[in-house]
Formats: sequence, structure tokens, C-alpha cells
Amino acid sequence: MKRFDLRHLKNDFYDRMLDLLDKQIRDGETAIIIFEIGDFENIQKSADVIYEAGYTLMNSIKFTEVDWTLVIKKVKPEPKVVEEENK
Repeated sequence: MKRFDLRHLKNDFYDRMLDLLDKQIRDGETAIIIFEIGDFENIQKSADVIYEAGYTLMNSIKFTEVDWTLVIKKVKPEPKVVEEENK
């Protein structure tokens, strides 16, 4: 397990997060990413970016008043379940 502090990047941490996951984390290994919340859209966007990149978001937690923590495992995520409306 490795921990990466990306708070200094403010709202521009996505590319660096993916770079670290690609190059610094082995398959099956877990990473902890901490970033500054800034805009709350970053929380949902980070989850979407992680899923689209093919990683599994294990946990997403508010760390302090201004920081957020992601626990990411380098394994393929389960497919999203799409519910159909009953007609």
C-alpha cells in the first residue's frame, strides 16, 4: 500500500493521480490518495475517473475539513448495474 498526497495540486490532480496509479502501483496493490476538496464536484469526478481508468474505488472519506481521501485498488472494477424502469 502506498500513500500519495496531491493536495498541492488543488483541483488539477486527476492526471497525476492516474499517472501514479499506472506507474507506482502494482496490479492488486492498494493506493491511498489525499486531495484538497475545493469544489465538491471533485469527489464524484474522482470516482468516475477511477472507474473509467479501470481501477476499483474501495473507499472515499472526508479526511479533514478541507481534505478528502480515496482508497483505490489496482484491479478491474465490477461493471456498473443499470436498472431498467418497469413499464
